[in-house]
Amino acid sequence: MAVAKSRKSRSRRNMRRAHSALTNPALSVDAATGETHRRHHISPEGYYKGRQVIASKAVAEASSDE
Repeated sequence: MAVAKSRKSRSRRNMRRAHSALTNPALSVDAATGETHRRHHISPEGYYKGRQVIASKAVAEASSDE
């Protein structure tokens, strides 16, 4: 079993952990609809690359009422 030869200081421990901070996800603006969304994910309204992939609830309810 590996045993550390000497104790690591708080400074060195914190330097090792410094790179693991959380970052915000990258956001994009869809050119066709103008909506902001996470990259490579559908927008909240159900669009991906300018095409509607999933019908939103409001649109589905309006079409069912007619």
